[in-house]
Amino acid sequence: MISGSGAGGGYGGALMIVVALTGGIGSGKSTVSRLLAERGAVIVDADAIVHQLQAPGQPLLEMLAERFGADIVLADGSLDRARLAAVAFADRDTTKALNDIVHPAVRAEMAARVLANAGTDNVVVMDIPLVTDRRPPGASALVVVDTPIEMALERLVVRRGMDASDARARLSQQISRDERLALADRVIDNAGALAALPGQVDELWTWIQTLPADGVPLDGAAADGAAADGAAADGAAADGVRLDGGDGDGTSA
Repeated sequence: MISGSGAGGGYGGALMIVVALTGGIGSGKSTVSRLLAERGAVIVDADAIVHQLQAPGQPLLEMLAERFGADIVLADGSLDRARLAAVAFADRDTTKALNDIVHPAVRAEMAARVLANAGTDNVVVMDIPLVTDRRPPGASALVVVDTPIEMALERLVVRRGMDASDARARLSQQISRDERLALADRVIDNAGALAALPGQVDELWTWIQTLPADGVPLDGAAADGAAADGAAADGAAADGVRLDGGDGDGTSA
């Protein structure tokens, strides 16, 4: 089922339509993102960008090591994501510290990649782990992939092999399911079988084509400024976006 009502305000190209896609960890957001890509969407994936920015030798990895300890870096210079997750998702303060380091860089890079499509007729999907209190700036709509919490927990434990306590800790750092749904312009219901998703995404894709594309551009500097306060786990993100523990690996783990 896809539900929801209209949206407003596009992202900054004369023809380009920008949509934000979000969902809690274990929701199946990545699957929906892949299905949208198959239909022609350009995906700007926050999780993928985070991994690139945290590669060996990158300034962001050095900042994380300084804050969370040198032992989050493996002998080969790569990030020990499991170790960082154990430390960073321990409580709201450490999650906020993680977001304060990672979010501005990710936000600026996402803006640059979106704006690379300006002047085209592309549909650009910003695949972001979570939002806090409003639709991300520049997006014509916010699409939420929804899954009951216990089902998401089961997927994380059974399919990904995640420790149950770790999975619960990450889920606890996210906004509630009700809060997320209240922000949605459109909802993809992923409580059923995988086979039910393509039809929903087809309907979503048709709806996206009707969205406005006449927005105000958000350049890299504006995006960086919007994220200056980081993406706090307590929902105090300046731009309404937070990047801690989404459907993929979250901002860092």
